[in-house]
Amino acid sequence: MSERETVPRPGDEPGDKSAAGAGERTIDKAQYGLAAVLAVVGIYTIVDARGLTVGFDDPVGPRLFPYLIGTGMVVLAVLLAVATARGDVAEGEEGEDIDLSTKADWVTVGKLVGILVLNLLTVNFLGWAITGALVFAGCAWALGSKTLLRDVIVGAVFSVGSWYFFYVGLDVPLPPGILDGIL
Repeated sequence: MSERETVPRPGDEPGDKSAAGAGERTIDKAQYGLAAVLAVVGIYTIVDARGLTVGFDDPVGPRLFPYLIGTGMVVLAVLLAVATARGDVAEGEEGEDIDLSTKADWVTVGKLVGILVLNLLTVNFLGWAITGALVFAGCAWALGSKTLLRDVIVGAVFSVGSWYFFYVGLDVPLPPGILDGIL
């Protein structure tokens, strides 16, 4: 829960209720906490990036992206603090296309967790190409898809494509599993 405080706006007369609360602003103190956490994580990211080693032939270097992300987090923290000081209060989610009065579907969440745990347990043996296809098809099934064959085919295309992208394009080996020598 966030703690909110109502304070009068500068220049308003005390007791002036002509605009039904227009002379008051709400300060959400939790937003200051979020801004502080965002700033601390951003600063930590920048400081930690200084320890990365830079290669000879790499013009960009591995430090660029942590510096950009850390700086972006610090800038967003400052903007959030300024917006909070001006009285900007986050709006609650109205749920345009969902019914917020319904309870969470824990059966679907359990299915998704089970599929991901199964992937963790089998990815080294079966390999990414197979388990990626099974994860895609399993998640589609858990979320209500009725076309299992299409989901498996689409999952296989995506997982084999991502396997080659990582292995050939990025030089990051994903486990081939039982397809070692075939892929």
